[in-house]
Amino acid sequence: MMKKATTNLRAQARLLKALAHESRLAIVSRLSSGPTTVGELVSMIGAEQSTVSKHLTVLKAAGIVDDERKGQTVEYHLVIPCVLEFLNCATKVIHERREV
Repeated sequence: MMKKATTNLRAQARLLKALAHESRLAIVSRLSSGPTTVGELVSMIGAEQSTVSKHLTVLKAAGIVDDERKGQTVEYHLVIPCVLEFLNCATKVIHERREV
């Protein structure tokens, strides 16, 4: 396999691994509506702040989200909004297969 293709596949695998958790999918879904803080995500997910922060670290390392300091708070935002198209497509296929 060509080196560039292998590099792309490795990056895609890293991205998919980062999404492979319900809480991280919930975070991505929430961020699709706009930036938010860790505190808001903690309330939404119902997990400890340290756990939510670890999920955000995984998503940030994969390049899916980024953060921006605003005074004393840090807001997270979605960097790859097209990932939602993939998730919506997957959901559609799941629902269609259930109906068969």
